[in-house]
Amino acid sequence: MQKPRLLVLTSTFPRWPGDKEPPFVYELSKRLTTDYEVHVLAPHAPGAALEEQYDNLQITRFRYCFERYQTLTYGGGILANLKQQRWRYLLIPLFLVAEFLALLRLARNQSFAVIHAHWIIPQGLVAILAKPVLKNSPPIICTSHGGDLFALSHPLGKALKRLVLTHSQAITVVSHAMREKVLELGIAAAKVQVISMGVDLQTTFVPPPLGSQRQPYSLLFVGRLVEKKGLSYLLAALPLLSSRYPTLQLTVVGSGAEENLLKQQVIALNLPAQVSFLGAMTNQQLPRWYQTTSIVIFPSIVAADGDTEGFGLVLVEALGCECAVIATDLPAMQDILTPGETALIVPPKNAQRLAEAIDWLWKNDLERERLGQQGRQSVLGHYDWSVIAEKYLALLNHNFHNS
Repeated sequence: MQKPRLLVLTSTFPRWPGDKEPPFVYELSKRLTTDYEVHVLAPHAPGAALEEQYDNLQITRFRYCFERYQTLTYGGGILANLKQQRWRYLLIPLFLVAEFLALLRLARNQSFAVIHAHWIIPQGLVAILAKPVLKNSPPIICTSHGGDLFALSHPLGKALKRLVLTHSQAITVVSHAMREKVLELGIAAAKVQVISMGVDLQTTFVPPPLGSQRQPYSLLFVGRLVEKKGLSYLLAALPLLSSRYPTLQLTVVGSGAEENLLKQQVIALNLPAQVSFLGAMTNQQLPRWYQTTSIVIFPSIVAADGDTEGFGLVLVEALGCECAVIATDLPAMQDILTPGETALIVPPKNAQRLAEAIDWLWKNDLERERLGQQGRQSVLGHYDWSVIAEKYLALLNHNFHNS
């Protein structure tokens, strides 16, 4: 018996094996192949294949401009890329039309039981616009990951978000804070579920081997180098610690639009010897950094345009590796963390409080160990991919059988 077909629309997807793009859409999609024949439609990028198949996924990538100008997606995401180069706004209508036409081409040759659109805009919008001309008008499940919901707060952005969410059969968001934001748009509560993305907590993001030691006075930041991640406040905290801890080391894993600004800040603070920028890493490379660092810091903030964390997936990775964690007090973090039990929580945009929390943990070895152990236990039953995939399969099957 042939499996029903699921079409996944996304703007973030590995472009090739070993790509350092966030892999969560890929990781979820490949787990859905147990019940579905999964076809992924993603934007093309220089060096990527237009058609390929792996892990039981059929992948189609659509062109939306001359290859060298296809820079709207990847490398930090659409919002970050628009901030970096304003001319990229010209690519938006080209992108929307190209994705719309690519969707119609796929639907001409095969019918889909369900469409799963990741991000309200652009993917959810394209799915809604295409729905009237698709065969059998499949139900649409729209997943928001944060930036698409918290940003785009102008009247047109709100109207488009409301349009997409109203016409989606089901909506998932990755945190309870996001669910409240969706309900503020007037969307029926029964349609909105909180289902985060997952982390491989069984084989990849695991505690360090028995007997291994974490590097003393070491700090780790993992995330895109964009405003909402708040790295500048962590850098500002380091001079408050360096006299007491002259051997302190901060490792920064990630890339993004603010990288040069942050490197300039490091020079201005006279910290080049204490801060290392390693660039983005794959999921296979990350665990060793989590497992050898004494404290992992997540200093996220609300950006000037309202963009903020939807859900801290890297936070779950760190907790899975039994890291002692310090994070800022933001709604998205509250789904994952219990203050004083699984992490130390400090106010956002407060370098002084960050420094005090780091100082306290470095003076209390047993507390670091306790936080790490309790942190792993707290995420195991909620955020492993096996748990998340089951929730999505239940949601998809419900909408497929009721469509």
